[in-house]
Amino acid sequence: MQARFRKRRYQSFREFFADIWFLLRNGPRILRVLRKGSVSPAFRERLMLAVIAVYGCRYCSWAHTREAFRSGLTSDDVTTLLSGSIEGCPDDEAVAILYAQHWADSDAKPTPESSKMLADSYGAEKAQAVNLVLRMIRVGNLTGNTWDYLLHRVSFGRLGSK
Repeated sequence: MQARFRKRRYQSFREFFADIWFLLRNGPRILRVLRKGSVSPAFRERLMLAVIAVYGCRYCSWAHTREAFRSGLTSDDVTTLLSGSIEGCPDDEAVAILYAQHWADSDAKPTPESSKMLADSYGAEKAQAVNLVLRMIRVGNLTGNTWDYLLHRVSFGRLGSK
């Protein structure tokens, strides 16, 4: 699978605040996922890199590449995931990585079949944890891309990107 950089950004303040409200409302659940370890740091970074491969946020790519190295991923792992491929991913994470790509490509509206496959593969609790991780990186990606777009506009194309 080849990465489809869409440079998706927030289209309205309402969309942005809906995502922020989701994170605030689910803050305790997010902290439990991060602390409890239902999604290991390496798995979490693989999920995030899969989403970055679709949205193409340069800030998230930089930050999560660094975090991926800290969590034990190799440069080949990172390059492969950022290219949109899951080659070399642990077999037990492949379904979630493919789901993450689909989730981002569908603008956080995965098909019911893919959501069911995720839950069937990992159980309801871990599937919920995966979805929380994906929502966190969505906010980062769309915020970064929106910032880049605004920089591009206010600098008359000298800074940022479209």
